[in-house]
Amino acid sequence: MPTAWPTASDLMTTHPVTLPHDAPVSHALGLMRTNHFHEIPVLRNTRLIGMVTIESIARRGRYLLSTKVEHLLVVPPLVLPTSSLPEVAEQLLASGMRGAPVVGRRGELLGIISRTDLVRALPGLSLFRTGEGPTVEEIARSSGEVIREDAECRNLMAQLRLLEEHPLPVVDRKGRVVGAVGLADLGEALGRPVHGGKRDARAKRTGLEVLVGSIMHSPAVTVPLGASAIEAARVMAREKVSSVFVVEQGRPTRVVGQADLLSLVISRARPGPSREGVENVYVEITGLRGTADPGLLAEIDGGVAKGLRRIARYVQPTLLTLHFSPQGTHRTNDLTVEARLFTEQGRIFYATHTGWNLMAGVAGLLEDLAAQARRASEAPRGKGRRRGLLPESEDAASEDPDLEAKIRAASGDDEP
Repeated sequence: MPTAWPTASDLMTTHPVTLPHDAPVSHALGLMRTNHFHEIPVLRNTRLIGMVTIESIARRGRYLLSTKVEHLLVVPPLVLPTSSLPEVAEQLLASGMRGAPVVGRRGELLGIISRTDLVRALPGLSLFRTGEGPTVEEIARSSGEVIREDAECRNLMAQLRLLEEHPLPVVDRKGRVVGAVGLADLGEALGRPVHGGKRDARAKRTGLEVLVGSIMHSPAVTVPLGASAIEAARVMAREKVSSVFVVEQGRPTRVVGQADLLSLVISRARPGPSREGVENVYVEITGLRGTADPGLLAEIDGGVAKGLRRIARYVQPTLLTLHFSPQGTHRTNDLTVEARLFTEQGRIFYATHTGWNLMAGVAGLLEDLAAQARRASEAPRGKGRRRGLLPESEDAASEDPDLEAKIRAASGDDEP
């Protein structure tokens, strides 16, 4: 690991806000709302026993605001003071957490470090000051779902999985972005014992019946097409947000989140694959948290390992990201899978697939990435994109266009 990377002790917040184990949820929500926190360490006496997060509160659909936070705890990754920025990034992305406690030799709480702390440090690193770096289009993912400003907050509960990854763009009736709504905003709605700013016990209404436009933060923070990834990091740090929307003619097209920037860091920090295999390649899978069974993840892992070995014939992969998102406008079971492959040579390859068969999509993406890597390795020096190759179309074809049909036949499911 390069010595130039700052460590957790350089970036962490010391003397963090904490909660006792028997504090009520209402107190946690109040602290989160006031301080713009997503998670707070919980102590029993002076011992760290876990963290309470907006996600852990929101996922418990029915609860009293007097519920003790010790019943809503999650186990965070434990970061050492000597952990480097890329190492902390890996721990946060692997756990899906936005922040983690920094602990000493005896397990004592020294501070807390968040994705925001890591992203804030990126523009000052010499690694990103040299060279132009990738553009936001190369690391961004599809903005996916949007929500109307006149929708009720209860509609956000159905999109909780997306909110755990990044805020959603809020649009007006013409589809123009007017704001953004994230988990912190939803936490404000969950903590409201009032309706419309005044107590209305007779109506028996909840905070989830208020309109999204009343809790969103506005204006939304955006960057134009063609902006660099490091410029997106500067905007996030300046505006104190966890993501920015890439807009074209006032409409959100893609979103760059802290996770995308941290994935870029990991790709620059990790060594390439060894001659014996691809065990050093970092694989990040998002969009399946809370919905995937271990057997499915194991099957995906096996397919990914096989595909990476094929890709490693042509380039040296350092990081592969796979993001799954449901397509509400397609058939009920359709998923879109977006893949990005970062290489030691600084290239970024991109592929996407939409269809009913998840494993067919993963296999097709890996075939596509291998084909792109082969073409890049065979291209004369000086030709092609220096930073990476993007598919010619959004539905780039696999080397084997009948792959999904083959898998359908093999599984015995020949029905359309």
